[in-house]
Amino acid sequence: MQGRPQPDERPTLEDVAAYAGVSRSTASRALNDDAYVSSRSRAKVLDAARDLGYSPNQAARSLVTKRTGAVALVLSEPESKVLDDPYFATIMHGTYRELAATGVQMLLMFVDSRDDVPRTIRFLEGGHVDGALVFAPHQGDPLPTALRLLRLPVVYGGRPGTARRGVHAVDFDNRAGARLAVRHLLDTGRRRIGTITGMLDHPAAAARLAGWQDALEEAGLDPSGLSEPGDFMMPSGEAATAALLARAPDLDGVFAASDPMAAGAMRALRAAGRTVPEDVGVIGFDDNPTLAPAMNPPLTSVHQDPREQIRQMVRRMMALLAGEAVRPETTVLPVTLAIRDSA
Repeated sequence: MQGRPQPDERPTLEDVAAYAGVSRSTASRALNDDAYVSSRSRAKVLDAARDLGYSPNQAARSLVTKRTGAVALVLSEPESKVLDDPYFATIMHGTYRELAATGVQMLLMFVDSRDDVPRTIRFLEGGHVDGALVFAPHQGDPLPTALRLLRLPVVYGGRPGTARRGVHAVDFDNRAGARLAVRHLLDTGRRRIGTITGMLDHPAAAARLAGWQDALEEAGLDPSGLSEPGDFMMPSGEAATAALLARAPDLDGVFAASDPMAAGAMRALRAAGRTVPEDVGVIGFDDNPTLAPAMNPPLTSVHQDPREQIRQMVRRMMALLAGEAVRPETTVLPVTLAIRDSA
């Protein structure tokens, strides 16, 4: 066998072949797991590569495998909202960690408006990534329809607002979560329970509104006039709660479709001289670990685990990239209620 290359030299494929005592083509086939290499030769080549500290050039490998080693995380929301919402921070961090654990690089893309869709599609179909993990939750968003035309594996976080059939998606049981929240308020004696919704072109927001209505109607209560729209952010929760109080002064419970809106609800209740939970019980949704426990009082919230959602999405993506026959379907993850002092 040939000796090792000098310490300041990067080992080459030729070095590995010479060290293993095989031809360059045999070394290449062994490193690419070619079936037409004997087990003995493969073992010698792998041992040589390990001994020499050889790693194949990723750019050269991609020319052969047609793989880039990168997956895009595509967030179809205005950038300002993504950066202000703690939920998306968890999504970005979790995706980076899960992809890194599989040896894949994350590429982050914002689709700030409809005008960004053609640029996004051009980039994705340009061979820069192997697949896309996509959060595109709004009805009328053209991105999911445009993605259907690409020969690129796509897995959605949540049900996409459009193109729901024949897609791979991982979602939470939003309707059941809202029912859990409202039933808890009912169990604590609340009877005038309002809700602050997210944008109703968002399937998760619509499901949470439906769950609130389900629970009230099951209890024989009329939900009429007890809902106000929001946008998942704190100021909208504050404004919506003020509107609810003006319309229903006897309000004794609030279910907010996000933790930031629940924080806004508490601010409006304090401004109106109402105490939480003595006068009004408040429950949020998401159970954000940096927000819900830190509120005053700590927030009862519907718990969902974005990290598990991302794990499931990455697992599905890896199966698709491996060529497995994975049937398009939506996996629905369960939620629970994290009970604290606000309700």
